[in-house]
Amino acid sequence: MAVNRKLGHIEQTMEILNHRAKTWNLVTISRIKGTIEDTVLKQSLEMIQSRHPALNYHIINFRNSYYFQSAGTGKLPFQLVNIVDIHEWEEVVNAEMNQVIDSSKYLMRVVLVKVENQENINYLITTTHHAITDGLSSIQLHSEILTYCHKITAGESIKAVTKLEALPPIEKLLPAWTNSFQGKIGRIYLLLKIAFKKYWNQPKTLPVEKYVPISQRRCEIIHRQLNQKSTQQFIQQCKQENTTVQSALCAALLLTVSRQLIKSTENNIQVSCLSYLDLRRRLQPAISEENMTVLAGSLMGFYKITNNISIWELARQVQDTLTRQIKQGEIFQMISLAKQLIDFSLLFPNQVSATVSVSNVGKVKIPHQYGELEIEEISFAGSHALSAGMFIVHAATFQEKMNLNFVFSQPSLQRKTMENIVDHCISYIREISFPYLITGGT
Repeated sequence: MAVNRKLGHIEQTMEILNHRAKTWNLVTISRIKGTIEDTVLKQSLEMIQSRHPALNYHIINFRNSYYFQSAGTGKLPFQLVNIVDIHEWEEVVNAEMNQVIDSSKYLMRVVLVKVENQENINYLITTTHHAITDGLSSIQLHSEILTYCHKITAGESIKAVTKLEALPPIEKLLPAWTNSFQGKIGRIYLLLKIAFKKYWNQPKTLPVEKYVPISQRRCEIIHRQLNQKSTQQFIQQCKQENTTVQSALCAALLLTVSRQLIKSTENNIQVSCLSYLDLRRRLQPAISEENMTVLAGSLMGFYKITNNISIWELARQVQDTLTRQIKQGEIFQMISLAKQLIDFSLLFPNQVSATVSVSNVGKVKIPHQYGELEIEEISFAGSHALSAGMFIVHAATFQEKMNLNFVFSQPSLQRKTMENIVDHCISYIREISFPYLITGGT
């Protein structure tokens, strides 16, 4: 039996979630203008599977441990779906988010959605096991798929596909100090600090409408997009206010939830924010986005929302907290703490991990044109059925437009409730992006 390697701690955690959290995968969606033949797409998928070691793996349980194994892995599953209404692509995504990946056979599947009566509009949807990908590498993969589609259609001779080297477990890519005695003591301290702050602050979350066992939960997305003008104005306001888009998104979500919760008799409420940040550029040497693996670190922050706090004041608080946590190395330590935190969530499934969760990959740096094919939009979302009561967004900016996928767990939060909250959040972002319209300026 050809066993490639044992899964690292974070990879094992993702596999445990894949089995016990209903689903815990990464779904990436690109809207493509042009004609895509399914036979051409299948050939392209064979090439990217040959190129990426992670796509040749499946996972086995051997002697009570999980291993990646390549022998016996088949072709990536492919499905062609035809829809009548262009908005039905969201229903396909929702179905994909709630369909478990059979990791004993494959770690990614692909759906091509074609719109009837609009032959030049397609949606490419990939659903990938979170042990082998993050937002950046999943978006890069779509670019590679379309690159091969263009080459095949153009009749270019592709003699050999450049194969990437297999990466070691994520923990071995982290700075050496994380595995030292001091690093291990630091992790224990960090875990106790998070537990203490959560207990002491008792952060508020969206009220859960109905609790059900994890096996009965499902998740859905609500997709929204800021146009070019709103996106650029939002980014410009962040620069003027000396903060980042990540921090401003965190503040916008936190204040949206706070507006739902704070009572007229209350002066403040406690909230928490889970931020996901790119680790690739923080490693030495840096890991390219074309290497499929999960290299997004999470950081937890706790904040007090007062009646008169401005979004920019809160955004700067978030930014200061993230800067301090990164400087102290917590962004690396959280990788090793992921299993303990997830074990807690599975043990107490009615406990909400955080008030909000924000994952923003920023400006997507892939081409939009691939011969006659053009990516018009690209975005991603995690399938977080486990996360009852949490307000979650996945953001990506492409072609000067910000795509926002809000994810929520049902039936803890009903779609009508979430659509109302999301609309408030989008209105809030637009409101702060154009302050001169509020103040009466020109």
